[in-house]
Amino acid sequence: MVDGTEISILVVAGGRGSRAGEGLPKQYRRLAGKTVLARTLEAMGANAPGARLKVVIHPDDRALYAQSVAELSDAARAAVSEPALGGATRQESVRNGLEAVARESAPQIVLIHDAARPFADPALIARAIAAARAHGAAVPGVPLNDTVKEIDAAGFVVATPDRARLRAVQTPQSFRFPLILAAHRAAAAAERDYTDDAMIAEAAGHAVHVFPGDLANFKLTTPEDFARAMDQIKALSAASGSDNLTDVRTASVLTDVRTGQGYDVHAFAKGDQVWLGGVSIPHSHSLAGHSDADVLMHAITDAVLGAIAEGDIGAHFPPSDPQWKGAASTIFLEHACKLVRARGGMIAHIDATVVCEAPKVGPHRDAIRASLAEIMGLDIGRVAIKATTSEKLGFTGRREGIAALAIATVRLPE
Repeated sequence: MVDGTEISILVVAGGRGSRAGEGLPKQYRRLAGKTVLARTLEAMGANAPGARLKVVIHPDDRALYAQSVAELSDAARAAVSEPALGGATRQESVRNGLEAVARESAPQIVLIHDAARPFADPALIARAIAAARAHGAAVPGVPLNDTVKEIDAAGFVVATPDRARLRAVQTPQSFRFPLILAAHRAAAAAERDYTDDAMIAEAAGHAVHVFPGDLANFKLTTPEDFARAMDQIKALSAASGSDNLTDVRTASVLTDVRTGQGYDVHAFAKGDQVWLGGVSIPHSHSLAGHSDADVLMHAITDAVLGAIAEGDIGAHFPPSDPQWKGAASTIFLEHACKLVRARGGMIAHIDATVVCEAPKVGPHRDAIRASLAEIMGLDIGRVAIKATTSEKLGFTGRREGIAALAIATVRLPE
């Protein structure tokens, strides 16, 4: 681990990511349950404890940014300061971020990192910080496997550089803060545009050291990169038991494995829909309750709270409190998940059963699993939903209501 008390990390997240295909900017797309930006911030914060994190965002992305920050652990969220707004180019965005950092603090070292690189590990970040301290300006680089050709405007080869002397450069690029701030200001004054921060340091007359990068620290640019990222997460999680990238990096210390159980019942009332796991299912009746009466989500929430010995829903959201009348049960489950993260833990698996004669749960099972996975920040493969009847016995057999049972497996640090 690295002492980050004199370190700032600037995460550049203002791009549009058009090569990633249709949809949200790539830094806000989900990767195994969390946005790419949230994964990147978790990794940078966890691997440089004490460092301050600042994100440069597009002016139109404030809501998307806020959603990503909400997904962070309490420790990571506490390290994130107010975002800076990006400019027309990456260079302008980085300079805006550096100026914002300068107004807030005077770090000795700054790491400048692409939001679309969520795989930076502790060793890489430690190398970046050490190289900046030793050399003033440094970048991670990896050797090239393919032969490189330089071509002319007509497409003919004019040179074949010695690939042994070439490196593909990554981020985080690391600098002594006064050095790179002055270099950026000089580049802006000269109205010169460069493709990375190392070039800006070079243009200002500074020697830039290249330290060993990491092939796993690739940038998400195309749809194929997202597929590769999922494969990489699955490979890493095979040994750690987690699909969450930050959890994969820290699972070795989450050795306190706990289980919690939850049970809930709601009676039928007049209505035309039933809420199960955050999904509205058309039905001849609704469920009665102080909130939206999502019996499945209530059982899961109690299971999570039980695993960390934090009481039950009623202790956190008393039904006597009018503010929870008609409230979405998503609020309850998100709160329970937040308590797990605040303990430095993770939810490893959810297994739940719905007991009713009707409505039929099977046709909605995958939608319910996807809804719960989204709310809890889990891969859908970690959410199991089953349904059964009570063979027409008891209140569920008489179609008077629905019951739900749940088990949550949680991993905490010792």
